[in-house]
Amino acid sequence: MTDNPFNLDGTVALVTGASRGLGQAIALALAEAGADIAAVSTGESAATAEQVRALGRRFLALRADLSTLEPIARIVEDAVAELGAIDILVNNAGLIRRADAVDFTEQDWDEVIDVNLKSAFFLAQAAGRKMIAAGRGKIINIASMLSFQGGIRVPSYTASKSGLAGITRLLANEWASKGVNVNAIAPGYMSTDNTAQLRADEARNQAILDRIPAGRWGEPRDLGGAAVFLASPASDYVNGAIIPVDGGWLAR
Repeated sequence: MTDNPFNLDGTVALVTGASRGLGQAIALALAEAGADIAAVSTGESAATAEQVRALGRRFLALRADLSTLEPIARIVEDAVAELGAIDILVNNAGLIRRADAVDFTEQDWDEVIDVNLKSAFFLAQAAGRKMIAAGRGKIINIASMLSFQGGIRVPSYTASKSGLAGITRLLANEWASKGVNVNAIAPGYMSTDNTAQLRADEARNQAILDRIPAGRWGEPRDLGGAAVFLASPASDYVNGAIIPVDGGWLAR
């Protein structure tokens, strides 16, 4: 272990959904700790790139649609070719669709499962092969409060995040002995685009706030500390954990 076990100097982190919101905040936290960033997004990631480079870190933009498996091999190979390795993978990209369970469509089911669960597993698989060959690596899946609870009106999101928690444990069981740590962060109610509908609903917003002991919605930057911990040597004996960053929601 280094003198500073949270130091990420010399590492490369591949972060999906890094153009905004939680993914951007995680990418910046990792860069502040010393990591170079390969950012996967469906659109422009110029704002993330500017901030990462201002910290003196390298930045690689990788545009890809993770609703299919087609780009996954390319993402991994391009990151390794350009930045030299993938030491850290953050599976953050995700979708949410809201509707009553009796009205939920197959399309809304498939689109969410494909991005949130299927692509996350196969990206972990592709990056994991590199990490296992190197004898080390860190994989961080972004789970949810709905990895623990049922939620309402989000059937495919709940299924995907429950599944991601299970996959996190399975990969930890298989890869811990190979030097690869697989863990997850479960964000609480965060102020992002995905929760805009909830925050705009006065009654629902207040009901959520009333249950959060911290008394506020989380901000994307609140995930930074947990991400750096799980990406760093400080977590070398942490395997298969799902760490809530929720303002105390689950404790209520």
